[in-house]
Amino acid sequence: MIKEAVFHRPGNNFAYAYDSETIHIRLRTKKEDMKRVTLIHGDPYIWKKGEWQTEEKPMEKTGSDDLFDYWFTSLQPPYRRLRYSFKLENEKETAVFTEKGFFTEVPLDEIDYHFCFPFLNSADVFKAPEWVKDTIWYQIFPERFGNGDPSLNPEGTLPWGSEEPEQDSFFGGDFQGVIDHLDYLTQLGITGIYFTPIFKAHSNHKYDTTDYMEIDPQFGDKETFRKLVKACHERGIRVMLDAVFNHSGFYFAPFQDVLKRGKNSPYSEWFHLWEDKVNTSPAPNYDAFAFESYMPKLNTENSEVKQYLLDVARYWIEEFDIDGWRLDVANEVDHFFWREFRRTVKEIKPDTYILGEIWHDSMPWLQGDQFDAVMNYPFTNAVIHFFAKRTISLTRFKHQLAHVQHMYPVPVNEVSFNLLGSHDTPRVLTYAEEHKPTAKLMYLFQLSYEGTPCIYYGDEVGMTGGEDPGCRKCMVWEENEQDQELFSFLQTMISLRKTEPAFGSGGSFQFVDYDEELLAYEKRSDEQTLLFFINPSEQSKTAEVSAKKVMESDHYSTVQDDGIIVAPYGYVIIEK
Repeated sequence: MIKEAVFHRPGNNFAYAYDSETIHIRLRTKKEDMKRVTLIHGDPYIWKKGEWQTEEKPMEKTGSDDLFDYWFTSLQPPYRRLRYSFKLENEKETAVFTEKGFFTEVPLDEIDYHFCFPFLNSADVFKAPEWVKDTIWYQIFPERFGNGDPSLNPEGTLPWGSEEPEQDSFFGGDFQGVIDHLDYLTQLGITGIYFTPIFKAHSNHKYDTTDYMEIDPQFGDKETFRKLVKACHERGIRVMLDAVFNHSGFYFAPFQDVLKRGKNSPYSEWFHLWEDKVNTSPAPNYDAFAFESYMPKLNTENSEVKQYLLDVARYWIEEFDIDGWRLDVANEVDHFFWREFRRTVKEIKPDTYILGEIWHDSMPWLQGDQFDAVMNYPFTNAVIHFFAKRTISLTRFKHQLAHVQHMYPVPVNEVSFNLLGSHDTPRVLTYAEEHKPTAKLMYLFQLSYEGTPCIYYGDEVGMTGGEDPGCRKCMVWEENEQDQELFSFLQTMISLRKTEPAFGSGGSFQFVDYDEELLAYEKRSDEQTLLFFINPSEQSKTAEVSAKKVMESDHYSTVQDDGIIVAPYGYVIIEK
């Protein structure tokens, strides 16, 4: 038994309140070291020296990564408090793992030998908006989705889709263009729109905000935006805006004043200035996003900056009833500000979705006092490298996702924002070298995985494009240029996610081992158990399994009485 690999710590992702009655417990052990793990638990006050009334509950191995196995159980202690330890068993040894270390049997000398969950307080339960679990997101880059009002076109606007976009291209996308195509999104099955920034800015991407309280005039005005939000809500579509609070744009009025007056400006403390006189070249002498002189970093520790940004967050919810904030470069803003941000937003509209853009381990932001979720880029990278680039094995793919799964508590995973492409990455079909069967498998996995999926505009009709700006082409609206078969496939999978209890948010996810190249996983809910088989290889794969019902499959895979044959780049979904 490799005891050095055994890890548990109450709190965070290893012991937490799932709801007001349920506690989740996890344990980490060395990979393939334990045959069984059992949770020994009891009430801390039903104890006297030498005696403790305990129960045992087997733990389930819920996943493995390269080095470790992860074990899980949930329980509902009658008095909402708990002391507990773990009985570990392998072929050679049995040990009891406690807060004080390892023992050969359950120590009864003192109750404080055992791990403690003092009390299940409802206020400590991680609360993300319930509606997010069932939302199908669609990301819109407003400048490239639809030109519904040419009178708003900025100077130099190019004809729609007339050429490949450059960094400074404008094609005239606007709010009316979105309103005109909302029925299209409803037809696809979309129930949430994530807009990249819409506030006044000089660039086409609008991440260089000049006025956080104003709509960029190329998109329309506030009344048009109000009309857009209302039209979305009438169709059951939520609206999430992009907040760039880490940095402002170069032409943000306070920064322009600082450029003129340096540290004599009343706004000098709004930014992180290094010297009295501000220089933008050859390199900025102030903190900026990366080293971009036109994106000066805001000082969110300054009380005036803090109040201004909180007023921004409050205004767009109170005035326009938006449903969520996506927070750009969220990891570079101080935690204290984000705690105030959450309090402000949740007091106005408690079910607002707060989503952080963070590309790495985000547990410090996911304690229930800052964000509801983060953009799940580890998921994105694993899917791209396994399905499209074929640079990792199935085993490695499963290990990477298991690691991410166990990095966070279950309620965080339930609302994690799972994307395959965005305005910052090549498009899905481009990653897949324009091999549509591969792209379809990627979408199937995304839409059946735990969390809330997001489709980047145009990916559903087979748009292609490389790194920015190639991934920001104009939306294709001519039906003869759209891949209608791919659209129909996504429509079907989205419908299954909504109608089948285990397919979507109601199903817990677990990998299943079959062939080394056949991806298999189970989705299980109280009402239903589904088995998914995905074959991303060039050879047919077989699996011995009995099916109560075939829910969906590609045209070439077959299901027989004693098993299934999954065609190359095929899939089968069965109900057990």
